[in-house]
Amino acid sequence: MAFYDLVKTDREALVLQISTRVDHDFQTENKENMHRYFSDGDTYIRKTAYLAVGRIYLANVSMRSLIIVALHELFSDTDAKVRQTVVNAAGEIGKYDFNAVIHFFDQGLFDSHHSVRNAVIGSMKKMGEKNPAPVLDWSRRYLHHPDKEIRREICHGIELRGRNYPEDILPLLRELQFDKTKRVRWTLVHVLGQIGYKKGCLKKVVAELLKWENTELVTDAMAEIIDVHHRYRNFSYYTQEEAREYIAHAMP
Repeated sequence: MAFYDLVKTDREALVLQISTRVDHDFQTENKENMHRYFSDGDTYIRKTAYLAVGRIYLANVSMRSLIIVALHELFSDTDAKVRQTVVNAAGEIGKYDFNAVIHFFDQGLFDSHHSVRNAVIGSMKKMGEKNPAPVLDWSRRYLHHPDKEIRREICHGIELRGRNYPEDILPLLRELQFDKTKRVRWTLVHVLGQIGYKKGCLKKVVAELLKWENTELVTDAMAEIIDVHHRYRNFSYYTQEEAREYIAHAMP
């Protein structure tokens, strides 16, 4: 039976059971339960397991090295679901201790399976909210990587931090303004749109874009920002017309 087919009390009991068994694996230097949960076909079982890893790591300083070793061993598994869950667990740890798990992201960026690479992006987003400085420093290393997909993934991964603190990621995004790959360029424009519609963000994004040299990309980004204000009209701080007028007055 799938996780969300269970009634609430049974889900709570299962969460406790998974957490207890994962903790037991660490206590006994075993990986049997972790492997079973990390490879489970139910997304929510895997999520419960990696959240448990994050909580155990945070609460038990003396076990941290054992946890990292166990994750490292699981990361060589041939099952992409296991590797994906390892990255997600590393993301939970990285919200507080990024340096301890940085190697999982260095490796996960180049994983052969898209689900593992997507887990890197998702983990970057959640780590960037809680622990932005080391995550953004790490991201900068890959902004000009020869592989276009790496550049695109990095651009996408820093998006969530920018929704509340656009000034943190705009200098990194600026480095991509002349990227010639369509997928990277599209992602860059998309991210600029996504970080421009929350309260206090539009003015910061527009002011930064007016300093960029690639006027064609800036024009596309401004159009995307205006469009996002319509698509996300129930969540945006300004109406689409207010955003359009602000941009029109700001443009030279």
